[in-house]
Amino acid sequence: MSSFINLLSIFSLLLLLGGCGSKQSVAYIPGSYGHPKSSNAIHKATMRPYQVGGKTYYPTVVAVGSTYRGIASWYGPNFHGKRTSNGEIYNMHDFTAAHKTLPMNTMVKVTNLKNGRSTVVRINDRGPFVGDRIIDLSYAAAKKIGMVGRGTAPVELEVLGFDSHIQNFQGVKRQKVVLGNFAVQIGSFRRYEGAKITQNRNALVQGRYKAVIQKFIVDGEPLYRVWLTGFKSEAEARDFIDQGLYRGAFIIRK
Repeated sequence: MSSFINLLSIFSLLLLLGGCGSKQSVAYIPGSYGHPKSSNAIHKATMRPYQVGGKTYYPTVVAVGSTYRGIASWYGPNFHGKRTSNGEIYNMHDFTAAHKTLPMNTMVKVTNLKNGRSTVVRINDRGPFVGDRIIDLSYAAAKKIGMVGRGTAPVELEVLGFDSHIQNFQGVKRQKVVLGNFAVQIGSFRRYEGAKITQNRNALVQGRYKAVIQKFIVDGEPLYRVWLTGFKSEAEARDFIDQGLYRGAFIIRK
Protein backbone atom coordinates (compact mmCIF):
# COMPACT_ATOMS: atom_id res chain seq x y z
CA MET A 1 0.00 0.00 0.00
CA SER A 2 2.85 2.40 0.90
CA SER A 3 4.43 1.82 -2.55
CA PHE A 4 1.15 2.67 -4.25
CA ILE A 5 0.84 5.89 -2.21
CA ASN A 6 4.41 6.88 -3.12
CA LEU A 7 3.71 6.34 -6.83
CA LEU A 8 0.50 8.34 -6.56
CA SER A 9 2.38 11.24 -4.90
CA ILE A 10 5.00 11.29 -7.66
CA PHE A 11 2.31 11.28 -10.35
CA SER A 12 0.50 14.19 -8.66
CA LEU A 13 3.74 16.18 -8.49
CA LEU A 14 4.37 15.67 -12.22
CA LEU A 15 0.87 16.92 -13.01
CA LEU A 16 1.47 20.05 -10.96
CA LEU A 17 4.81 20.78 -12.65
CA GLY A 18 3.22 20.29 -16.05
CA GLY A 19 1.53 23.70 -15.71
CA CYS A 20 -1.29 24.97 -17.82
CA GLY A 21 0.54 26.01 -20.98
CA SER A 22 -0.69 24.95 -24.40
CA LYS A 23 1.46 24.75 -27.52
CA GLN A 24 2.94 22.26 -29.89
CA SER A 25 6.64 23.18 -29.74
CA VAL A 26 8.73 25.19 -27.29
CA ALA A 27 12.22 26.40 -26.18
CA TYR A 28 15.56 27.06 -24.14
CA ILE A 29 19.04 28.59 -24.30
CA PRO A 30 21.36 29.20 -21.30
CA GLY A 31 21.52 32.62 -19.62
CA SER A 32 19.42 34.73 -17.24
CA TYR A 33 16.85 35.37 -19.96
CA GLY A 34 17.69 32.33 -22.08
CA HIS A 35 19.76 34.28 -24.62
CA PRO A 36 20.47 32.49 -27.92
CA LYS A 37 23.97 31.05 -28.31
CA SER A 38 24.13 32.54 -31.80
CA SER A 39 21.92 34.38 -34.27
CA ASN A 40 21.82 31.19 -36.35
CA ALA A 41 19.46 29.74 -33.74
CA ILE A 42 16.76 32.26 -34.65
CA HIS A 43 14.40 31.67 -37.57
CA LYS A 44 14.23 34.70 -39.86
CA ALA A 45 10.56 33.99 -40.61
CA THR A 46 9.27 34.56 -37.08
CA MET A 47 7.53 37.84 -38.05
CA ARG A 48 5.52 36.16 -40.81
CA PRO A 49 1.79 35.43 -40.30
CA TYR A 50 1.10 31.86 -39.15
CA GLN A 51 -1.91 29.65 -38.56
CA VAL A 52 -2.93 27.58 -35.53
CA GLY A 53 -6.27 25.83 -35.31
CA GLY A 54 -7.51 27.49 -38.49
CA LYS A 55 -6.85 31.01 -37.16
CA THR A 56 -4.21 33.33 -38.63
CA TYR A 57 -1.97 35.35 -36.31
CA TYR A 58 0.04 38.39 -37.41
CA PRO A 59 3.25 39.14 -35.45
CA THR A 60 3.29 42.86 -34.77
CA VAL A 61 5.84 45.63 -34.25
CA VAL A 62 5.13 47.27 -30.88
CA ALA A 63 6.26 50.28 -28.87
CA VAL A 64 8.45 50.38 -25.79
CA GLY A 65 6.14 51.26 -22.92
CA SER A 66 3.08 49.51 -24.39
CA THR A 67 0.99 47.69 -21.78
CA TYR A 68 -1.52 44.86 -22.06
CA ARG A 69 -3.69 42.98 -19.57
CA GLY A 70 -5.00 39.44 -19.66
CA ILE A 71 -4.52 35.94 -18.29
CA ALA A 72 -1.09 34.30 -18.04
CA SER A 73 -0.40 30.57 -17.96
CA TRP A 74 2.88 28.61 -17.79
CA TYR A 75 4.50 25.52 -19.28
CA GLY A 76 7.10 23.19 -17.81
CA PRO A 77 8.50 19.61 -17.92
CA ASN A 78 6.41 18.41 -20.87
CA PHE A 79 8.18 20.94 -23.11
CA HIS A 80 11.61 21.11 -21.45
CA GLY A 81 14.30 20.42 -24.04
CA LYS A 82 11.98 20.81 -27.01
CA ARG A 83 12.33 23.40 -29.78
CA THR A 84 10.50 26.72 -29.72
CA SER A 85 8.95 28.64 -32.59
CA ASN A 86 12.12 30.68 -33.14
CA GLY A 87 14.45 27.66 -33.23
CA GLU A 88 15.77 27.73 -29.67
CA ILE A 89 15.49 24.91 -27.14
CA TYR A 90 13.18 25.43 -24.17
CA ASN A 91 14.53 25.45 -20.62
CA MET A 92 11.80 25.82 -18.03
CA HIS A 93 14.38 27.33 -15.61
CA ASP A 94 15.12 30.33 -17.86
CA PHE A 95 13.09 33.53 -17.84
CA THR A 96 11.41 33.24 -21.24
CA ALA A 97 7.83 33.22 -22.49
CA ALA A 98 5.51 32.61 -25.43
CA HIS A 99 3.29 35.29 -26.97
CA LYS A 100 1.07 35.10 -30.05
CA THR A 101 2.14 38.35 -31.77
CA LEU A 102 4.99 40.15 -29.96
CA PRO A 103 8.29 40.12 -31.90
CA MET A 104 10.80 37.49 -30.86
CA ASN A 105 13.34 38.76 -28.28
CA THR A 106 10.94 41.40 -26.94
CA MET A 107 11.74 42.02 -23.27
CA VAL A 108 8.52 42.10 -21.23
CA LYS A 109 7.83 42.91 -17.59
CA VAL A 110 5.07 40.64 -16.27
CA THR A 111 3.21 41.69 -13.12
CA ASN A 112 0.83 39.36 -11.26
CA LEU A 113 -2.18 41.57 -10.51
CA LYS A 114 -3.21 39.28 -7.65
CA ASN A 115 -0.08 39.83 -5.53
CA GLY A 116 1.92 42.62 -7.21
CA ARG A 117 4.96 40.40 -7.84
CA SER A 118 6.77 40.88 -11.18
CA THR A 119 9.50 39.43 -13.38
CA VAL A 120 11.12 40.15 -16.75
CA VAL A 121 11.04 37.60 -19.57
CA ARG A 122 12.23 37.39 -23.17
CA ILE A 123 9.75 36.27 -25.84
CA ASN A 124 11.10 33.25 -27.73
CA ASP A 125 8.02 31.20 -28.57
CA ARG A 126 4.44 31.44 -29.88
CA GLY A 127 1.33 30.80 -27.78
CA PRO A 128 -0.72 30.31 -25.69
CA PHE A 129 -3.60 29.20 -27.92
CA VAL A 130 -6.21 28.65 -25.22
CA GLY A 131 -9.11 31.02 -24.55
CA ASP A 132 -8.20 34.56 -23.55
CA ARG A 133 -4.67 33.82 -22.32
CA ILE A 134 -2.12 36.38 -23.54
CA ILE A 135 1.23 34.93 -22.41
CA ASP A 136 2.70 31.54 -21.51
CA LEU A 137 5.52 31.86 -18.97
CA SER A 138 8.40 29.51 -18.29
CA TYR A 139 8.25 27.61 -14.99
CA ALA A 140 10.93 29.88 -13.48
CA ALA A 141 9.04 33.07 -14.37
CA ALA A 142 5.72 31.67 -13.14
CA LYS A 143 7.31 30.62 -9.86
CA LYS A 144 8.83 34.06 -9.32
CA ILE A 145 5.44 35.79 -9.55
CA GLY A 146 3.68 33.13 -7.47
CA MET A 147 1.33 31.53 -9.99
CA VAL A 148 2.61 27.95 -10.31
CA GLY A 149 0.06 26.47 -7.95
CA ARG A 150 -3.01 28.04 -9.56
CA GLY A 151 -1.67 27.58 -13.09
CA THR A 152 -3.05 30.91 -14.34
CA ALA A 153 -3.17 34.50 -13.09
CA PRO A 154 -4.35 37.94 -14.26
CA VAL A 155 -1.28 39.91 -15.34
CA GLU A 156 -0.14 43.18 -16.85
CA LEU A 157 2.52 43.11 -19.55
CA GLU A 158 4.82 46.07 -20.19
CA VAL A 159 7.22 46.17 -23.16
CA LEU A 160 10.66 47.17 -21.80
CA GLY A 161 12.88 46.74 -24.83
CA PHE A 162 14.11 44.45 -27.57
CA ASP A 163 16.94 41.96 -28.21
CA SER A 164 17.71 41.72 -24.48
CA HIS A 165 18.15 45.52 -24.17
CA ILE A 166 15.83 47.02 -21.56
CA GLN A 167 14.78 50.65 -21.94
CA ASN A 168 15.83 53.01 -19.12
CA PHE A 169 12.59 54.81 -18.32
CA GLN A 170 14.36 57.20 -15.93
CA GLY A 171 16.48 58.63 -18.74
CA VAL A 172 15.45 61.46 -21.03
CA LYS A 173 15.78 59.52 -24.25
CA ARG A 174 12.93 57.16 -25.12
CA GLN A 175 12.88 54.51 -27.82
CA LYS A 176 10.90 55.49 -30.89
CA VAL A 177 7.27 54.35 -30.88
CA VAL A 178 6.46 52.17 -33.87
CA LEU A 179 2.93 51.00 -34.48
CA GLY A 180 1.81 47.83 -36.19
CA ASN A 181 0.61 48.11 -39.79
CA PHE A 182 -3.00 46.95 -39.49
CA ALA A 183 -6.35 48.21 -40.76
CA VAL A 184 -9.93 46.94 -40.90
CA GLN A 185 -11.84 47.07 -44.19
CA ILE A 186 -15.44 48.24 -43.66
CA GLY A 187 -16.57 48.77 -47.26
CA SER A 188 -15.76 48.27 -50.95
CA PHE A 189 -17.27 50.32 -53.80
CA ARG A 190 -17.05 50.62 -57.56
CA ARG A 191 -18.04 54.28 -57.35
CA TYR A 192 -15.91 56.77 -55.46
CA GLU A 193 -19.03 58.59 -54.20
CA GLY A 194 -20.13 55.52 -52.23
CA ALA A 195 -16.71 55.17 -50.64
CA LYS A 196 -16.66 58.87 -49.77
CA ILE A 197 -20.03 58.70 -48.03
CA THR A 198 -18.84 55.73 -45.93
CA GLN A 199 -15.61 57.54 -45.10
CA ASN A 200 -17.49 60.66 -43.97
CA ARG A 201 -19.84 58.61 -41.78
CA ASN A 202 -16.86 56.94 -40.10
CA ALA A 203 -14.34 59.78 -40.08
CA LEU A 204 -13.21 58.95 -36.54
CA VAL A 205 -14.49 55.76 -34.90
CA GLN A 206 -14.32 55.39 -31.12
CA GLY A 207 -12.05 58.42 -31.03
CA ARG A 208 -9.00 56.61 -32.43
CA TYR A 209 -9.65 54.82 -35.73
CA LYS A 210 -9.56 56.97 -38.86
CA ALA A 211 -11.36 56.07 -42.12
CA VAL A 212 -9.33 56.30 -45.33
CA ILE A 213 -10.06 55.41 -48.97
CA GLN A 214 -7.71 53.15 -50.90
CA LYS A 215 -7.98 52.87 -54.69
CA PHE A 216 -7.29 49.56 -56.45
CA ILE A 217 -7.63 48.37 -60.05
CA VAL A 218 -9.56 45.10 -60.24
CA ASP A 219 -10.46 43.51 -63.58
CA GLY A 220 -9.39 46.73 -65.31
CA GLU A 221 -11.75 48.94 -63.30
CA PRO A 222 -11.24 51.08 -60.18
CA LEU A 223 -12.34 49.70 -56.83
CA TYR A 224 -12.48 51.98 -53.79
CA ARG A 225 -12.01 50.32 -50.42
CA VAL A 226 -12.67 52.04 -47.10
CA TRP A 227 -10.27 51.10 -44.31
CA LEU A 228 -10.21 52.03 -40.64
CA THR A 229 -6.59 52.65 -39.61
CA GLY A 230 -4.84 53.06 -36.26
CA PHE A 231 -4.81 49.47 -34.96
CA LYS A 232 -1.63 48.59 -33.08
CA SER A 233 -1.92 44.84 -33.49
CA GLU A 234 -3.84 42.01 -35.13
CA ALA A 235 -5.40 41.24 -31.75
CA GLU A 236 -6.71 44.80 -31.35
CA ALA A 237 -8.18 44.75 -34.87
CA ARG A 238 -9.82 41.36 -34.24
CA ASP A 239 -11.32 42.55 -30.96
CA PHE A 240 -12.78 45.54 -32.82
CA ILE A 241 -14.33 43.32 -35.50
CA ASP A 242 -15.80 41.06 -32.82
CA GLN A 243 -17.91 44.00 -31.61
CA GLY A 244 -20.06 43.44 -34.71
CA LEU A 245 -20.26 47.11 -35.74
CA TYR A 246 -19.54 46.40 -39.42
CA ARG A 247 -20.95 43.41 -41.25
CA GLY A 248 -18.33 41.61 -43.32
CA ALA A 249 -15.41 43.60 -41.90
CA PHE A 250 -11.98 41.95 -42.05
CA ILE A 251 -8.36 42.66 -41.16
CA ILE A 252 -5.89 44.18 -43.65
CA ARG A 253 -2.13 43.83 -43.15
CA LYS A 254 -0.69 46.78 -45.06
